[in-house]
Amino acid sequence: MEIYSVLLEISGPSAMWTRPDTGDAPISYPAPTFAAVKGIFESILWLKQAEVVPKRVDICRPIVFHGYTTNYGGPLRKSRLLAKGGSYQLIATVLVNVCYRLYAEIQHDANGGAWHSGPAANPTRTTNGAHAYVEMFNRRLVRGQLHSVPCLGWNEFVPDYAGPFRPETRVCEDINLTIPSMLKTCFPEGKQSPWRPRFLQDVTIRKGVLEYAQ
Repeated sequence: MEIYSVLLEISGPSAMWTRPDTGDAPISYPAPTFAAVKGIFESILWLKQAEVVPKRVDICRPIVFHGYTTNYGGPLRKSRLLAKGGSYQLIATVLVNVCYRLYAEIQHDANGGAWHSGPAANPTRTTNGAHAYVEMFNRRLVRGQLHSVPCLGWNEFVPDYAGPFRPETRVCEDINLTIPSMLKTCFPEGKQSPWRPRFLQDVTIRKGVLEYAQ
């Protein structure tokens, strides 16, 4: 059986892969979650008949945590702040100066729908969503075309590069650690499914490489 794979490199000044157990002063995981990597690939291309399955992350810069403060104005504010239209200071611990190489496999999703929007004016029918995804993704990545703006966790953390692997990038092989519990995804059956978080246990980073257990 042929395996369809996609790759990309992404870097930026800040990233936040939120640990849900850190409450209202959130702290980042040292590496991106399964769901975050899936979202980055799908920001380049989303296709109904293809399922993106993240496989691996290469950490290509040292892990550096940094304090970050912003004014939060979202729906989780206290009722008195919502009534006044006010915000509160959100203190977080984020990563700075990050760079990753991301790897994913693409699986055909027979239940996703038979139509997708191609470059032509009319929809194009495909019988192999995985193959179609890889072909379209690689074209879009080189051209800099996006389905949506990719982010490094939080929406305000936009990358300074997202594209093909750069020859000068190197994996930080001195990074070796274990994450006791790491969020995998909050919606395991897809975006329209109920909120039901799943976690990976004892996730290891060896020589700068994290591989997601399925």
